[in-house]
Amino acid sequence: MEKLKLGLIGAGFIARFHARAIAQIRNVDVAGITSLSNSEAAAQEIRAMGVGEAVVYDTITEMANHVDAIAIYAPNFARVEIMEEIATAVKQGAVLKGVICEKPLGRNLKEARRLVELAEEANLRTAYFENQIFMKPIQAQLAQLLPQQQTMGPLVLTRSAEEHGGPHEPWFWDPTQQGGGVLSDMGCHSIAVGWYVLTPAGKPPTFLQPISVTAETSLLKWGLPEWRQKLKERFGVDYSKTPAEDFATGMVTFKNPETGQISKAQFTDSWMFEKQGLRLFMDGMGPGYAFEVNTLRSTLELFIGDEAADAIADAETALEKATASRGLLAVQYNEADLYGYTDENREAAAAFLAGKDAHLSWRYGLEITKLVMAAYMSAEKGMTIDLTETAVQQALETYIPLIQQGRGAEVLHLV
Repeated sequence: MEKLKLGLIGAGFIARFHARAIAQIRNVDVAGITSLSNSEAAAQEIRAMGVGEAVVYDTITEMANHVDAIAIYAPNFARVEIMEEIATAVKQGAVLKGVICEKPLGRNLKEARRLVELAEEANLRTAYFENQIFMKPIQAQLAQLLPQQQTMGPLVLTRSAEEHGGPHEPWFWDPTQQGGGVLSDMGCHSIAVGWYVLTPAGKPPTFLQPISVTAETSLLKWGLPEWRQKLKERFGVDYSKTPAEDFATGMVTFKNPETGQISKAQFTDSWMFEKQGLRLFMDGMGPGYAFEVNTLRSTLELFIGDEAADAIADAETALEKATASRGLLAVQYNEADLYGYTDENREAAAAFLAGKDAHLSWRYGLEITKLVMAAYMSAEKGMTIDLTETAVQQALETYIPLIQQGRGAEVLHLV
Protein backbone atom coordinates (compact mmCIF):
# COMPACT_ATOMS: atom_id res chain seq x y z
CA MET A 1 0.00 0.00 0.00
CA GLU A 2 1.29 3.44 -0.95
CA LYS A 3 1.67 5.62 2.10
CA LEU A 4 1.49 9.38 2.47
CA LYS A 5 4.55 10.82 4.18
CA LEU A 6 3.02 13.47 6.42
CA GLY A 7 4.78 16.32 8.16
CA LEU A 8 3.24 17.90 11.25
CA ILE A 9 3.47 21.56 12.19
CA GLY A 10 2.79 21.67 15.91
CA ALA A 11 3.58 19.33 18.76
CA GLY A 12 0.73 20.00 21.16
CA PHE A 13 -2.42 18.19 22.18
CA ILE A 14 -4.10 18.08 18.77
CA ALA A 15 -0.98 16.89 16.93
CA ARG A 16 -0.55 14.02 19.38
CA PHE A 17 -4.24 13.18 19.19
CA HIS A 18 -4.00 12.91 15.42
CA ALA A 19 -0.93 10.68 15.82
CA ARG A 20 -3.08 8.30 17.87
CA ALA A 21 -5.57 8.26 15.00
CA ILE A 22 -2.85 7.66 12.38
CA ALA A 23 -1.65 4.65 14.38
CA GLN A 24 -4.94 2.97 13.45
CA ILE A 25 -4.67 3.37 9.66
CA ARG A 26 -2.29 2.04 7.02
CA ASN A 27 -1.92 4.79 4.43
CA VAL A 28 -0.06 7.47 6.47
CA ASP A 29 3.38 7.71 8.06
CA VAL A 30 4.40 10.69 10.16
CA ALA A 31 7.66 11.47 8.42
CA GLY A 32 8.47 14.78 10.04
CA ILE A 33 7.55 17.31 12.68
CA THR A 34 8.44 20.92 13.41
CA SER A 35 7.31 23.16 16.22
CA LEU A 36 8.50 26.07 18.30
CA SER A 37 8.54 23.78 21.35
CA ASN A 38 8.23 20.14 22.39
CA SER A 39 9.15 18.78 18.93
CA GLU A 40 11.49 16.09 20.21
CA ALA A 41 9.14 14.89 22.95
CA ALA A 42 6.28 14.60 20.45
CA ALA A 43 8.56 12.89 17.93
CA GLN A 44 9.60 10.29 20.50
CA GLU A 45 5.95 9.61 21.33
CA ILE A 46 5.09 9.21 17.65
CA ARG A 47 8.02 6.86 17.03
CA ALA A 48 6.95 4.76 20.01
CA MET A 49 3.54 4.33 18.36
CA GLY A 50 5.25 2.95 15.28
CA VAL A 51 3.66 5.41 12.87
CA GLY A 52 6.75 6.94 11.29
CA GLU A 53 10.26 8.27 11.78
CA ALA A 54 8.97 11.72 12.82
CA VAL A 55 12.24 13.46 11.95
CA VAL A 56 12.48 16.78 13.76
CA TYR A 57 13.09 19.70 11.40
CA ASP A 58 14.14 23.20 12.36
CA THR A 59 11.95 24.92 9.78
CA ILE A 60 8.79 24.35 7.77
CA THR A 61 10.72 24.92 4.55
CA GLU A 62 13.22 22.21 5.39
CA MET A 63 10.47 19.73 6.25
CA ALA A 64 8.53 20.55 3.07
CA ASN A 65 11.37 19.06 1.03
CA HIS A 66 11.14 15.69 2.80
CA VAL A 67 7.40 14.96 3.06
CA ASP A 68 4.41 14.45 0.74
CA ALA A 69 1.93 16.60 2.65
CA ILE A 70 1.83 18.93 5.63
CA ALA A 71 -0.72 19.17 8.45
CA ILE A 72 -1.09 22.52 10.19
CA TYR A 73 -1.78 21.87 13.88
CA ALA A 74 -0.29 25.14 15.14
CA PRO A 75 -2.29 27.82 17.02
CA ASN A 76 -4.89 29.79 15.06
CA PHE A 77 -3.01 33.10 15.16
CA ALA A 78 0.02 31.61 13.35
CA ARG A 79 -1.69 29.92 10.41
CA VAL A 80 -1.48 32.59 7.74
CA GLU A 81 2.24 33.03 8.34
CA ILE A 82 2.72 29.25 8.28
CA MET A 83 0.82 28.85 5.02
CA GLU A 84 2.83 31.66 3.45
CA GLU A 85 6.02 29.74 4.22
CA ILE A 86 4.56 26.49 2.83
CA ALA A 87 3.51 28.25 -0.40
CA THR A 88 6.95 29.83 -0.75
CA ALA A 89 8.63 26.45 -0.23
CA VAL A 90 6.52 24.98 -3.04
CA LYS A 91 7.41 27.84 -5.37
CA GLN A 92 11.07 27.18 -4.54
CA GLY A 93 10.81 23.52 -5.55
CA ALA A 94 9.27 21.53 -2.70
CA VAL A 95 6.96 18.85 -4.12
CA LEU A 96 3.86 18.52 -1.95
CA LYS A 97 0.68 16.64 -2.73
CA GLY A 98 -1.49 18.55 -0.28
CA VAL A 99 -1.94 20.45 2.96
CA ILE A 100 -4.24 19.82 5.91
CA CYS A 101 -5.58 22.44 8.30
CA GLU A 102 -7.26 21.59 11.58
CA LYS A 103 -10.39 23.59 12.28
CA PRO A 104 -10.97 26.53 12.22
CA LEU A 105 -9.48 27.55 8.88
CA GLY A 106 -9.07 31.13 10.11
CA ARG A 107 -9.95 33.39 13.00
CA ASN A 108 -12.06 35.41 10.59
CA LEU A 109 -13.10 35.35 6.94
CA LYS A 110 -10.16 37.45 5.76
CA GLU A 111 -7.66 34.97 7.22
CA ALA A 112 -9.55 31.92 5.97
CA ARG A 113 -9.78 33.34 2.46
CA ARG A 114 -6.05 34.10 2.49
CA LEU A 115 -5.27 30.46 3.29
CA VAL A 116 -7.46 29.30 0.40
CA GLU A 117 -5.74 31.74 -1.97
CA LEU A 118 -2.27 30.63 -0.92
CA ALA A 119 -3.11 26.96 -1.39
CA GLU A 120 -4.60 27.57 -4.82
CA GLU A 121 -1.67 29.74 -5.92
CA ALA A 122 0.67 26.87 -4.96
CA ASN A 123 -1.62 24.34 -6.72
CA LEU A 124 -1.96 22.32 -3.53
CA ARG A 125 -4.78 19.90 -2.78
CA THR A 126 -6.43 20.67 0.58
CA ALA A 127 -8.17 18.96 3.48
CA TYR A 128 -10.14 20.85 6.12
CA PHE A 129 -10.20 18.70 9.22
CA GLU A 130 -13.67 18.65 10.78
CA ASN A 131 -13.62 15.36 12.66
CA GLN A 132 -17.23 15.22 13.83
CA ILE A 133 -18.53 14.69 10.29
CA PHE A 134 -16.41 11.52 10.16
CA MET A 135 -17.67 10.11 13.46
CA LYS A 136 -18.74 6.51 12.99
CA PRO A 137 -22.08 7.07 14.82
CA ILE A 138 -22.86 9.90 12.39
CA GLN A 139 -21.91 7.86 9.35
CA ALA A 140 -23.75 4.79 10.66
CA GLN A 141 -27.02 6.63 11.26
CA LEU A 142 -26.88 8.11 7.76
CA ALA A 143 -26.41 4.65 6.26
CA GLN A 144 -29.07 3.04 8.47
CA LEU A 145 -31.64 5.76 7.77
CA LEU A 146 -30.96 6.03 4.04
CA PRO A 147 -34.16 4.13 3.08
CA GLN A 148 -36.23 6.41 5.33
CA GLN A 149 -34.57 9.49 3.86
CA GLN A 150 -35.19 8.31 0.31
CA THR A 151 -38.82 7.44 1.06
CA MET A 152 -39.87 10.15 3.53
CA GLY A 153 -37.41 12.93 2.70
CA PRO A 154 -34.19 14.16 4.40
CA LEU A 155 -33.80 15.35 7.97
CA VAL A 156 -35.31 18.76 8.64
CA LEU A 157 -33.99 19.55 12.13
CA THR A 158 -30.73 18.74 13.82
CA ARG A 159 -29.32 19.77 17.20
CA SER A 160 -25.63 19.51 17.98
CA ALA A 161 -23.54 20.37 21.01
CA GLU A 162 -19.93 20.16 22.14
CA GLU A 163 -19.31 20.88 25.79
CA HIS A 164 -16.50 20.56 28.31
CA GLY A 165 -14.91 22.47 31.17
CA GLY A 166 -12.48 24.55 29.09
CA PRO A 167 -9.39 24.29 26.85
CA HIS A 168 -5.93 22.95 27.69
CA GLU A 169 -3.69 25.80 26.55
CA PRO A 170 -3.52 29.50 27.55
CA TRP A 171 -3.79 30.79 23.96
CA PHE A 172 -7.20 29.13 23.58
CA TRP A 173 -8.50 31.40 26.34
CA ASP A 174 -7.10 34.57 24.73
CA PRO A 175 -9.74 35.74 22.23
CA THR A 176 -7.25 37.85 20.28
CA GLN A 177 -5.09 34.77 19.63
CA GLN A 178 -7.74 32.09 19.31
CA GLY A 179 -10.32 34.16 17.47
CA GLY A 180 -12.98 34.37 20.17
CA GLY A 181 -14.27 32.01 22.80
CA VAL A 182 -16.22 28.78 22.64
CA LEU A 183 -18.13 29.78 19.49
CA SER A 184 -14.88 30.11 17.55
CA ASP A 185 -13.32 27.05 19.18
CA MET A 186 -16.22 24.59 19.06
CA GLY A 187 -19.14 26.27 17.32
CA CYS A 188 -17.43 25.50 14.02
CA HIS A 189 -17.79 21.77 14.87
CA SER A 190 -21.45 21.97 15.79
CA ILE A 191 -22.43 24.14 12.82
CA ALA A 192 -20.57 21.87 10.40
CA VAL A 193 -22.04 18.59 11.63
CA GLY A 194 -25.54 20.09 11.67
CA TRP A 195 -25.21 21.24 8.06
CA TYR A 196 -23.78 17.86 7.06
CA VAL A 197 -26.50 15.62 8.47
CA LEU A 198 -29.25 17.80 7.02
CA THR A 199 -27.77 17.47 3.54
CA PRO A 200 -29.70 15.02 1.31
CA ALA A 201 -27.87 11.80 0.46
CA GLY A 202 -25.61 12.05 -2.54
CA LYS A 203 -25.32 15.83 -2.46
CA PRO A 204 -22.06 17.75 -1.81
CA PRO A 205 -21.42 19.20 1.67
CA THR A 206 -22.36 22.76 0.64
CA PHE A 207 -25.52 21.78 -1.30
CA LEU A 208 -27.95 23.29 1.21
CA GLN A 209 -27.93 27.07 1.07
CA PRO A 210 -27.49 28.87 4.43
CA ILE A 211 -30.04 31.69 4.43
CA SER A 212 -29.92 33.03 8.00
CA VAL A 213 -28.10 32.77 11.34
CA THR A 214 -29.31 33.71 14.81
CA ALA A 215 -27.00 33.39 17.82
CA GLU A 216 -26.29 34.44 21.39
CA THR A 217 -22.98 34.52 23.24
CA SER A 218 -22.64 34.68 27.02
CA LEU A 219 -20.02 34.59 29.74
CA LEU A 220 -21.70 32.57 32.47
CA LYS A 221 -19.06 30.81 34.57
CA TRP A 222 -15.60 32.14 33.74
CA GLY A 223 -16.74 35.74 34.14
CA LEU A 224 -17.50 35.32 37.84
CA PRO A 225 -14.78 36.89 40.03
CA GLU A 226 -13.64 33.68 41.70
CA TRP A 227 -13.42 31.82 38.39
CA ARG A 228 -11.70 34.74 36.66
CA GLN A 229 -9.07 34.53 39.35
CA LYS A 230 -8.60 30.77 38.82
CA LEU A 231 -8.23 31.40 35.09
CA LYS A 232 -5.67 34.12 35.67
CA GLU A 233 -3.65 31.98 38.09
CA ARG A 234 -3.66 28.90 35.86
CA PHE A 235 -3.26 30.41 32.39
CA GLY A 236 -2.29 34.05 32.92
CA VAL A 237 -5.44 35.22 31.10
CA ASP A 238 -7.37 38.13 32.61
CA TYR A 239 -11.07 37.92 31.72
CA SER A 240 -11.76 41.20 33.51
CA LYS A 241 -9.89 42.88 30.62
CA THR A 242 -10.29 40.64 27.54
CA PRO A 243 -13.21 38.28 28.19
CA ALA A 244 -14.54 35.73 25.73
CA GLU A 245 -17.79 33.79 25.72
CA ASP A 246 -17.95 30.43 27.53
CA PHE A 247 -21.44 29.65 26.20
CA ALA A 248 -22.93 30.09 22.74
CA THR A 249 -26.13 28.91 21.14
CA GLY A 250 -27.97 29.61 17.93
CA MET A 251 -29.72 28.42 14.81
CA VAL A 252 -28.71 28.22 11.16
CA THR A 253 -31.54 28.04 8.63
CA PHE A 254 -30.92 26.31 5.29
CA LYS A 255 -32.85 26.08 2.03
CA ASN A 256 -32.82 23.17 -0.42
CA PRO A 257 -32.17 24.88 -3.78
CA GLU A 258 -34.01 22.13 -5.69
CA THR A 259 -37.15 21.74 -3.59
CA GLY A 260 -37.32 24.95 -1.56
CA GLN A 261 -37.55 22.87 1.67
CA ILE A 262 -36.40 24.75 4.80
CA SER A 263 -34.30 22.93 7.41
CA LYS A 264 -32.70 24.10 10.63
CA ALA A 265 -29.53 23.27 12.55
CA GLN A 266 -29.41 24.30 16.21
CA PHE A 267 -26.01 24.51 17.93
CA THR A 268 -24.96 24.82 21.57
CA ASP A 269 -21.38 24.96 22.81
CA SER A 270 -19.88 25.61 26.21
CA TRP A 271 -16.68 25.74 28.23
CA MET A 272 -18.68 25.44 31.46
CA PHE A 273 -19.86 21.83 31.29
CA GLU A 274 -19.78 20.43 34.81
CA LYS A 275 -20.20 16.71 34.19
CA GLN A 276 -17.74 13.90 33.42
CA GLY A 277 -15.75 15.59 30.67
CA LEU A 278 -16.11 16.18 26.95
CA ARG A 279 -19.62 15.54 25.61
CA LEU A 280 -20.59 15.50 21.97
CA PHE A 281 -24.33 15.39 21.48
CA MET A 282 -26.21 15.32 18.19
CA ASP A 283 -29.74 14.41 17.27
CA GLY A 284 -31.85 14.84 14.21
CA MET A 285 -35.51 14.66 13.23
CA GLY A 286 -36.90 13.65 9.87
CA PRO A 287 -40.45 12.92 8.70
CA GLY A 288 -41.23 9.83 10.80
CA TYR A 289 -37.68 9.02 11.95
CA ALA A 290 -34.87 10.33 14.17
CA PHE A 291 -31.37 9.63 15.54
CA GLU A 292 -29.36 10.56 18.65
CA VAL A 293 -25.65 10.44 19.52
CA ASN A 294 -24.24 11.07 23.02
CA THR A 295 -20.57 10.30 23.62
CA LEU A 296 -20.97 10.18 27.40
CA ARG A 297 -22.85 6.93 26.95
CA SER A 298 -20.16 4.27 26.86
CA THR A 299 -19.99 0.49 26.88
CA LEU A 300 -17.39 0.84 29.64
CA GLU A 301 -17.87 2.55 32.99
CA LEU A 302 -15.61 2.72 36.04
CA PHE A 303 -16.40 3.41 39.67
CA ILE A 304 -13.71 4.80 41.96
CA GLY A 305 -14.54 5.36 45.61
CA ASP A 306 -12.99 7.90 47.96
CA GLU A 307 -10.54 5.41 49.46
CA ALA A 308 -9.15 4.46 46.05
CA ALA A 309 -9.16 7.94 44.47
CA ASP A 310 -5.54 8.72 45.32
CA ALA A 311 -4.39 5.84 43.14
CA ILE A 312 -6.10 6.98 39.91
CA ALA A 313 -4.11 7.38 36.72
CA ASP A 314 -4.40 10.48 34.56
CA ALA A 315 -8.15 10.99 34.25
CA GLU A 316 -7.82 12.19 30.66
CA THR A 317 -6.69 8.75 29.55
CA ALA A 318 -10.30 7.70 30.12
CA LEU A 319 -12.05 10.75 28.65
CA GLU A 320 -10.80 13.98 27.11
CA LYS A 321 -11.23 17.00 29.40
CA ALA A 322 -12.22 14.70 32.27
CA THR A 323 -13.25 16.73 35.31
CA ALA A 324 -13.44 14.05 38.01
CA SER A 325 -11.19 11.33 39.40
CA ARG A 326 -13.74 9.43 41.48
CA GLY A 327 -17.33 8.30 41.39
CA LEU A 328 -18.98 6.79 38.31
CA LEU A 329 -16.75 7.61 35.34
CA ALA A 330 -17.47 7.18 31.64
CA VAL A 331 -14.60 5.69 29.64
CA GLN A 332 -14.10 5.98 25.89
CA TYR A 333 -11.31 3.55 25.15
CA ASN A 334 -10.67 4.81 21.60
CA GLU A 335 -11.53 8.51 21.48
CA ALA A 336 -9.50 9.19 18.33
CA ASP A 337 -11.68 6.75 16.40
CA LEU A 338 -14.97 7.62 18.11
CA TYR A 339 -14.59 11.34 17.38
CA GLY A 340 -13.77 10.77 13.69
CA TYR A 341 -10.04 11.56 13.64
CA THR A 342 -9.09 8.13 12.31
CA ASP A 343 -11.38 8.23 9.31
CA GLU A 344 -10.68 11.86 8.38
CA ASN A 345 -6.94 11.07 8.24
CA ARG A 346 -7.58 7.95 6.14
CA GLU A 347 -9.83 9.83 3.71
CA ALA A 348 -7.48 12.81 3.31
CA ALA A 349 -4.47 10.58 2.67
CA ALA A 350 -6.34 8.57 0.03
CA ALA A 351 -7.45 11.79 -1.67
CA PHE A 352 -3.96 13.31 -1.71
CA LEU A 353 -2.41 10.09 -3.03
CA ALA A 354 -4.99 10.18 -5.82
CA GLY A 355 -4.20 13.82 -6.59
CA LYS A 356 -7.53 15.16 -5.31
CA ASP A 357 -8.88 17.46 -2.63
CA ALA A 358 -10.26 15.75 0.44
CA HIS A 359 -14.03 15.42 0.85
CA LEU A 360 -13.90 18.60 2.94
CA SER A 361 -11.62 21.08 1.16
CA TRP A 362 -10.47 24.47 2.39
CA ARG A 363 -13.26 26.01 0.30
CA TYR A 364 -15.65 24.18 2.62
CA GLY A 365 -13.73 25.42 5.66
CA LEU A 366 -14.12 28.94 4.30
CA GLU A 367 -17.92 28.54 4.31
CA ILE A 368 -17.86 27.29 7.91
CA THR A 369 -15.83 30.34 8.91
CA LYS A 370 -18.43 32.54 7.25
CA LEU A 371 -21.22 30.95 9.30
CA VAL A 372 -19.25 31.35 12.54
CA MET A 373 -18.66 35.03 11.75
CA ALA A 374 -22.36 35.45 10.98
CA ALA A 375 -23.13 33.96 14.39
CA TYR A 376 -20.83 36.46 16.13
CA MET A 377 -22.39 39.28 14.14
CA SER A 378 -25.87 38.13 15.14
CA ALA A 379 -24.90 38.03 18.82
CA GLU A 380 -23.33 41.51 18.65
CA LYS A 381 -26.26 43.10 16.85
CA GLY A 382 -28.98 41.16 18.67
CA MET A 383 -30.67 40.26 15.40
CA THR A 384 -30.97 37.52 12.81
CA ILE A 385 -28.37 37.82 10.03
CA ASP A 386 -29.86 37.42 6.56
CA LEU A 387 -27.19 35.67 4.49
CA THR A 388 -29.07 36.27 1.25
CA GLU A 389 -28.38 40.01 1.42
CA THR A 390 -25.43 41.19 -0.67
CA ALA A 391 -24.55 43.88 1.88
CA VAL A 392 -24.29 41.25 4.64
CA GLN A 393 -22.06 39.04 2.51
CA GLN A 394 -19.77 41.99 1.86
CA ALA A 395 -19.71 43.04 5.53
CA LEU A 396 -18.70 39.53 6.64
CA GLU A 397 -15.59 39.65 4.43
CA THR A 398 -13.94 42.25 6.67
CA TYR A 399 -15.83 41.66 9.92
CA ILE A 400 -13.77 41.11 13.09
CA PRO A 401 -15.93 40.29 16.14
CA LEU A 402 -15.52 42.65 19.11
CA ILE A 403 -14.61 39.64 21.27
CA GLN A 404 -11.83 38.71 18.82
CA GLN A 405 -10.59 42.32 18.99
CA GLY A 406 -10.22 42.00 22.77
CA ARG A 407 -13.28 44.21 23.35
CA GLY A 408 -15.51 41.47 24.78
CA ALA A 409 -16.39 43.55 27.83
CA GLU A 410 -18.54 45.68 25.51
CA VAL A 411 -20.83 42.77 24.65
CA LEU A 412 -20.43 40.31 27.54
CA HIS A 413 -21.84 40.89 31.03
CA LEU A 414 -19.15 41.00 33.74
CA VAL A 415 -19.89 41.08 37.46
